[in-house]
Amino acid sequence: MKSEVRPVTVKFTVFGQPIGKGRPKFSTVCGHVNTYTPEKTANYETLVKYAYQSQCRGIRFDPKIPLDVRITAYFKIPSSSSKKRAKLMREHIIRPVVKPDIDNVAKVVLDSINGVAFYDDSQIADMQVRKFYDDSPRVVVTIRDIPLNMPHDYQSEIKRGKPEIKRRKT
Repeated sequence: MKSEVRPVTVKFTVFGQPIGKGRPKFSTVCGHVNTYTPEKTANYETLVKYAYQSQCRGIRFDPKIPLDVRITAYFKIPSSSSKKRAKLMREHIIRPVVKPDIDNVAKVVLDSINGVAFYDDSQIADMQVRKFYDDSPRVVVTIRDIPLNMPHDYQSEIKRGKPEIKRRKT
């Protein structure tokens, strides 16, 4: 009887208004250019990293396994919205077309947990990022490994670090 390999899934929430990755800043000191991350971005990256560590209890994905990441950013409904418009926002009919850009939201989240949740963000083989309105602004991140569709014996070889693939000669 073959044992089934179940994918590992973790989910965590970063409470507060979603923030995108800020552009790097530059300063010149004695003719040398220094590059640094804006303070707002650095603080948010720390918040994301802390949320992951506290909610996912140190789970770290295997470096040889591809990952699927789902990021959902919920933005605060503007107080200037009419009741009718706010209702449509809550029902996710009206979607945000506001800053930050969706790719910058993904970048700040992934950079924050790079080396913590996974060894490198190059492991991410599939990703979905979505923006919605809600009364409670937050970012919800789900990460799961994508199991290889290979026999169980191959899975155990990967864990030992000795995958053996038979290639066809061309």
